[in-house]
Amino acid sequence: MERTPGGDGLGEAVTIGVSITVPEPYGAQIQDARAGHGDPLARSIPTHVTLLPPTPVDPAALPAVEAHLRAAAVGHRPFRMLLQGSGTFRPVSPVVFVRVEEGAQECRALEADVRSGPLARELAFPYHPHVTVAHGLPDPVLDRAFEQARGFRAVFEVAGFSLSRFGPDEVWRPWRTFGFGG
Repeated sequence: MERTPGGDGLGEAVTIGVSITVPEPYGAQIQDARAGHGDPLARSIPTHVTLLPPTPVDPAALPAVEAHLRAAAVGHRPFRMLLQGSGTFRPVSPVVFVRVEEGAQECRALEADVRSGPLARELAFPYHPHVTVAHGLPDPVLDRAFEQARGFRAVFEVAGFSLSRFGPDEVWRPWRTFGFGG
């Protein structure tokens, strides 16, 4: 972890992320596919659609972050998500993903609300809701992942999102869940 400026200057930052969890059995299917492609991050990242990428936060700011996320969740309603088919960010980024075919508009609205206030930050790339299947692997592996993900399909109801913390063991763990509509 890294030191963060501000506050008393002595606290270490915690790294957080905000996401929609892909439920079982779909989450395990995608995690198994990632592991099968040799992705070293496969078992350390629960299957998800990102709303806020990894972000260092001063621990003293966590109560304000949680209040912000509760307020963001209240303004949204449950929605149906359809994950189907494959996509890629190549050549810009070595990522293969499952597409969010239904629910993408809701994800964009959620992302904008989450990434505001105490969590306002610039992104390296424009926001594009997706579920990663392979990342940072050789091109032939990414090609195979793209082909295999083409047949993937999952439909489920999204009733909220999760705040996760990155642990000292480099594993992401859900920490708090925020349901829509209060």
